[in-house]
Amino acid sequence: MSDLPYENDRPGSADGFDDFDEIIDAETTRDPDLAVIEAGSRTLRTQGGPPQADVPGRPEDPEVDRALREVEAELGTRWGETKLEPSVARIAALMDVLGEPQRSYPSIHITGTNGKTSTARMIEALLGAFELRTGRYTSPHVQSITERISLDGAPISAERFIETYQDVKPYVEMVDAAQEYRLSFFEVLTGMAYAAFADAPVDVAVVEVGMGGSWDATNVIDGDVAVVTPIGLDHTDRLGSTTGEIAGEKAGIIKRDATVIMAQQPVDAAQVLLKKAVEEGATVAREGLEFGVVARQVAVGGQLLTLRGLGGEYPEVYLPLHGAHQAHNAAVALAAVEAFFGVGAQRAEQLDGESVRKAFASVTSPGRMEVVRRSPTVVLDAAHNPAGAQVTAEAVREAFDFSRLIGVVGASADKNVRGLLEAFEPIFAEVVVTQNSSHRAMAADELAAIAVEVFGEDRVQVEPRLPDALEAAITLAEEEGEFAGGGVLVTGSVITVGEARLLLGRG
Repeated sequence: MSDLPYENDRPGSADGFDDFDEIIDAETTRDPDLAVIEAGSRTLRTQGGPPQADVPGRPEDPEVDRALREVEAELGTRWGETKLEPSVARIAALMDVLGEPQRSYPSIHITGTNGKTSTARMIEALLGAFELRTGRYTSPHVQSITERISLDGAPISAERFIETYQDVKPYVEMVDAAQEYRLSFFEVLTGMAYAAFADAPVDVAVVEVGMGGSWDATNVIDGDVAVVTPIGLDHTDRLGSTTGEIAGEKAGIIKRDATVIMAQQPVDAAQVLLKKAVEEGATVAREGLEFGVVARQVAVGGQLLTLRGLGGEYPEVYLPLHGAHQAHNAAVALAAVEAFFGVGAQRAEQLDGESVRKAFASVTSPGRMEVVRRSPTVVLDAAHNPAGAQVTAEAVREAFDFSRLIGVVGASADKNVRGLLEAFEPIFAEVVVTQNSSHRAMAADELAAIAVEVFGEDRVQVEPRLPDALEAAITLAEEEGEFAGGGVLVTGSVITVGEARLLLGRG
């Protein structure tokens, strides 16, 4: 672990990991998820260089930083994203008093279980390549709350985030007073996004569902294009116990006369989605039939694709993301943008190939098969359910030639953790179980008990603190020797990945 970015800030030092814990502990009145993310940014940002455009750090201006913290603290007093009352009544009321900002631009609405954020980023890049001004709303964030609302491919500034909150705050309070329950954290953010997009103004909004579809707060838009990424079993306590039942909730984003872009689905899910499309008079394009991946080969830093869209084939598309699942996301994104432009319906010609290739070559997706360190290689991936873990495991096998891979896993208590671990068992030589600082995190000892049943006691190490878990995993990977090809995969939760990203100097 000799060349970690925080080499001079070892545990116990004044500026290192203990400082990280102290700041988190001090943030007792704030949302724990936000507290840990911001604490990491404050203690470690100076070691990571300038923040990347798609993952902003804390504002450098102390006054702006203070104002942003105040906004986050106010948002943190509201229901979190795991506490739901399935209704769009509150968000609809907010849209009404705001003057229906979501009606001022066309939108592409994205639901599904896995791949939503990566697909949204690809759609955004494609639209931008054709000189459209875009607004993108995704969740959850990896490190900064401002990531959730993007304009023209970049998160809005902290100043603009604060201004938008202050603009909508009086209307939020008006709705709070009139409703049985106050607007939730996610509902307020959704209202902010729609207002920011109208104010910009944007030419098109790319909107990712938070959970489900029918009663999700985002579902006050009428998406011209409804995108359904692969559906699997997740949030089964709220959405249903089968993929068909879950599809019933997610089909709620399909609106009258829309175009539905449907990724490959389990049979029962596909049946439900197609039935809903018929009821709404929507047009359907299905992956594997109307569009899809024709060919793909591994390339340096990603993959080279030939995609078949609604208007024809697009060869030699370089995608700087790893894994077959990202190739399928690319096919879905391309079809969605073609549908938005009327390709396959109003027009027969395909999109400009060079613009398509330029757009895909520019795509990033932080925390999704992201390499953040070399020697040994450390990869971050936010897989948090068995289906996501399975595609991540397959992507690791394909993209990396690890002789020994160590897993660092920190998961949420409400997830199918056993299924997650079972998906990773074939590729992990050993696993270091840990926990992130979210109130939703599964305790390390509880996670370890499940891991021992899956991996066996000799392959499981417990390190409750994430910094210790990272150090232990990198030490284990280095045991193979400098040139032996050891690696580390950090996974299990978006929060775990976000914290690790900060600790490894990427925040």
